Amino acid sequence: MTQHPLDLQTGIEDSHLYSVDLAPVSKADRKWGIWSMAALWISMAACVPTYMLASSLIEGGMNWWQAILTVFLGNAIVLVPMVLNAHAGTKYGIPFPVFCRASFGINGANIPALMRAVVACGWFGIQTWIGGMAIFKITAVFFPSINDPSAHHFLGISSAQFGCFILFWIINMIVVIRGIDSIRVLLQIKAPLLIVLGLLLLAWAYRAAGGFGPILSQPSLFDVGQQKAGQFWVFFFPSLTGMIGFWATLSLNIPDFSRYAHTQKDQVVGQVLGLPLTMALYAFIGVAVTSATTIIYGTTIWDPVDVLTKFTNPALLIIAMFALCIATLATNLAANVVSPANDFANLAPKHISFRTGGIITGIIGILIMPWKLIADPTGYIFVWLVGYSALLGPIGGILICDYFAVRHKTLNLRDLYRSNGEYRYHGGFSLVAITALLAGIAPNVPGFLVAIKLVPAESVGDFWRHLYDYSWFVGFGISFVVYLLGRKIAPTRK
Repeated sequence: MTQHPLDLQTGIEDSHLYSVDLAPVSKADRKWGIWSMAALWISMAACVPTYMLASSLIEGGMNWWQAILTVFLGNAIVLVPMVLNAHAGTKYGIPFPVFCRASFGINGANIPALMRAVVACGWFGIQTWIGGMAIFKITAVFFPSINDPSAHHFLGISSAQFGCFILFWIINMIVVIRGIDSIRVLLQIKAPLLIVLGLLLLAWAYRAAGGFGPILSQPSLFDVGQQKAGQFWVFFFPSLTGMIGFWATLSLNIPDFSRYAHTQKDQVVGQVLGLPLTMALYAFIGVAVTSATTIIYGTTIWDPVDVLTKFTNPALLIIAMFALCIATLATNLAANVVSPANDFANLAPKHISFRTGGIITGIIGILIMPWKLIADPTGYIFVWLVGYSALLGPIGGILICDYFAVRHKTLNLRDLYRSNGEYRYHGGFSLVAITALLAGIAPNVPGFLVAIKLVPAESVGDFWRHLYDYSWFVGFGISFVVYLLGRKIAPTRK
């Protein structure tokens, strides 16, 4: 059975599982149409990491169009679970952790929620540091003295760097405190702004270099006669998994946003229009502009912040700093704050609000000292985060299996907020979901440990190392099947 969100609250407001922030969104409060959903993805995709996304693919041997096509294909694939998981959010108005209660149990839902939150907190700190450093680098163009190597250092960075980091952190927290609707407005401002600025940067690079430079003309190293001939597919599939892992976390917690959509059409069409094309476009802009810098400056510059600091016009620098801040801010809030804020709120709904959860995320983002993570010369923090995201594939398999294959898109909305209802299972935990989760993660753990350099490659068999190249697919598929079989043996209680 289902209930209308407006009829739900009567009688369950006192439940420890209920809060205003986690309650279903009423029809009247759903303000996100097709443009809002498209703007969500255009805004999140138009960021510094996307700009640099194709660099590792090209350095690995792909030519420019192979790299862009891989980016597009990875995002087209991850769009499928994205749209499917978004369905429950739009139909019932519920956020991700509440959606997890149906398959994992009212208490077990904290397992996938906190697994997702860990990734978000790591990315929040790193993105905040990137935003702070953008402010620092462009400010240093006007005031070179703040970049003095002999300046006072604090926790491994200069006081000026730490100050810019905290300034950008405060800006993030101000938007969080103002609530989800302010994030929606910010996304709608950023989306057209960043598309226009990206195209202007592309036009500048083409004009200044008299073309797009050598990168767009260099052959693939996998072509016949090249040094990696015949090895394309060996490189392609791990790369494709990495592209999927880039937004794999958002494919889980997309109900946090789709709950505000008017209709299923709005969330489906908005996401289809907003995600794959924008990712491919910004990755292309990154490749083309970087290629042009080889001619303009005599060196290849992948970081767009470093490119923009080459400008000498003060007005352009100010516009560039503003655009970079808006770009990083909107991506950071949507991708790395909304989800953990709801996830932390789910731990104690009566005591932790969305705003409090967002502040907790922000505090953790400072405590992890992201500048130390980025300063790691091995760069394995990014391998770890993207790899960890790929290991979340099993959660997607369980959620989609439960909602579509087991429950046929029908949830007992009231019982999602009741401690003694249909989703209580065994003390609030679904043993079937936990078993399926472990079954999906286990085969990928050996390859994951090798990828993050915790164990030597020779200690793990070739089969397990290569299996990790397909970790998202393997985890998703195994957990889907195990959960489905488990529900045949132990059907859900009505």
